Amino acid sequence: MGTLIGSGIEVPSLRRIPASRRTTISSRKRITVLPLRCLRSNGDDDRQDEQRIGGTNNVDKMQYQGAKQHDIWKLFKEAQQNILCLNKQRLAAIEELNKTNTEKQSLLNRIEKLEAEKHAGAGKDNLSISWELLLRIDSMVLTNMISPGEASELRRLVIKHKLSVADVFTDIPGKRDSELLEELRELSDISKKNAFHIVHICTEMDPLVSKGSIASYVTGISCALQRKGHLVEVILPKYACLNLDEVQGLHEVKAEAYSYFNGQLHGNRVWTGVVYGIGVTLIEPLQYSSLFSREMIYGYPDDFERFSYFSRASLDYIVKCGKKPDVLHVHNWETAIVGPLFWDLIVEQGLEGTRILLTCQDLSMQCLEQPDKLALCGLDPARLHRSDRLQDNSSTHLVNILKGGIVYSNGVIIMSSIHSKHRILHSSSHGLESTLGVHRDKLVIAPHGLDKLQWDPSTDCFLPENFNAENMEGKAVCKVEVQQRLGLSKDASNILVGCIFSERGDIDVNKLKDVVRKNMEFNVQIVFIGNSERSISNQALESLQKELKNDNLKFVLTYDEALLHLTFAGSDIILCHSHDPVEEVPLKALRYGTAPIVVDHDAAANRHFINRDPETFKYSQFINSTFGNISLDLAIDEISNSPSKWERRIKEAMRQDFSWDGECCDIHVSAYTAIKNL
Repeated sequence: MGTLIGSGIEVPSLRRIPASRRTTISSRKRITVLPLRCLRSNGDDDRQDEQRIGGTNNVDKMQYQGAKQHDIWKLFKEAQQNILCLNKQRLAAIEELNKTNTEKQSLLNRIEKLEAEKHAGAGKDNLSISWELLLRIDSMVLTNMISPGEASELRRLVIKHKLSVADVFTDIPGKRDSELLEELRELSDISKKNAFHIVHICTEMDPLVSKGSIASYVTGISCALQRKGHLVEVILPKYACLNLDEVQGLHEVKAEAYSYFNGQLHGNRVWTGVVYGIGVTLIEPLQYSSLFSREMIYGYPDDFERFSYFSRASLDYIVKCGKKPDVLHVHNWETAIVGPLFWDLIVEQGLEGTRILLTCQDLSMQCLEQPDKLALCGLDPARLHRSDRLQDNSSTHLVNILKGGIVYSNGVIIMSSIHSKHRILHSSSHGLESTLGVHRDKLVIAPHGLDKLQWDPSTDCFLPENFNAENMEGKAVCKVEVQQRLGLSKDASNILVGCIFSERGDIDVNKLKDVVRKNMEFNVQIVFIGNSERSISNQALESLQKELKNDNLKFVLTYDEALLHLTFAGSDIILCHSHDPVEEVPLKALRYGTAPIVVDHDAAANRHFINRDPETFKYSQFINSTFGNISLDLAIDEISNSPSKWERRIKEAMRQDFSWDGECCDIHVSAYTAIKNL
């Protein structure tokens, strides 16, 4: 509808001239009618007739002229009637156009009204309305309207009622705090529900800011937990590069929010809003405004100072608001310092029931610093610079921030879909083996997941025809669409291979050349496409494009989201760096009925992995039993010569649930339950 409106034709304004006005114009300038001559069929004209009757009497002549004049006026009147008829038709057409324009304007006004209602809060789901209430409660306690204790009780009340809150509270933005507070106090309590209140203190979140895998993880697991009845909120730094257009109802909390840093209190500006139904708080330092107003998120010499400030400010904000979450969920080294801060300085400020969970995406990123820097956020360096606390295991003169997070957390989740706890402890600990060994009972391994709402071939709006495991006809349609869009031969017998890389993986160009040249002898079409707007693979792909010239090779060097979805749906095979789902490429491929095949395939290594790592998840077990031992040429051979066997593989893959809502969410809930019961 928008396109039709946007392409509407501008019709010039036309006016009907009133009759009185037409009379005036006629009186000013009369039309002179030239003498008419009627040619007869033989070519004679009226003057010849006049010559023939020249000898008759004047009476006959006058009668003849009168009859001729009558005929002329008759023709003139008929012409006038035709003109009037045409004018009526023209006016009717103008009327119809005006009516259409009126309807168009009415529709535009309606769209503007809906947009206004959207921004004002109309039509929001229950979860978004619940978060509006919770964030208003934060504002009330920050302005000393209610006590932290009452704020905590009101939050619990909203959490219990979040499924029916839209029926109770209306027009939240239009009401004063006092009015909302009265309604909250009148709301009767109902039966308790065993649900957790989780606060993420982190540095990334999709779609606001995304640099690594943590961004999709925070959003994915938060949405999954909320779909299962838990309440989740996220605290982030207010970076200059934040995509604030994605925040619903963003507003500044007009209240003092101080945090301790470098020996004194410093003010912060706090912003709140909702993203994907998740309450989001953004903390913006006032005195240290340069900490997060930079081009990059990470990579500065003062990163520890930046993120330790943010971690302390987040804890101070939680205390000031009177929040009493069940779990503070922190991530990687950047917010691992929350553990020591919480247990040494914060816990006795009303958070005795709160527990700390640390997630590690990459154990190799640890952050080593001089011990005296711990004093910046209020910690005691002498107390913490010990071997059983923050002292680094190798560089003993330094403190290890990630190690401190492991020591001071109640639970640690290591994100790895393809490695067991045993393998991580003994092969992938990056110098933390002794620390992880001591705290082994805290460790939980969890698989990565996929956003099944955004990536679902049965509902994907980017596809020309949707499909699922029970009806695969739409996949063939998607294949033809990819071929047509990229100028490839539209032949169903061609095997379509998508080659998708992101900025976090290096392309082995020489290996890729060998794979491509080897398989171009077969009936194969290969599409190279970037997986991210920030892809750094383009340079390697450009080099590859210059060297490989073939009508069955296509390169898409600019990010195209629609084509990316279509490539996952239409391809038979997706080439990827590895089967590790941290990049989500293999997960998306399986979801869309496409085989994820590793470029640098090593069957011997895969067999070793299967035999030595039995404590793996459903994803690892499945990928190893289906595509783990298949190279590209073997996959092409099976598609060509054993299509029924290949179809069984693909349909089995599509029926698996590797989303955040599956095994990953269950493991997180179990971890929260375990540490809450400590």
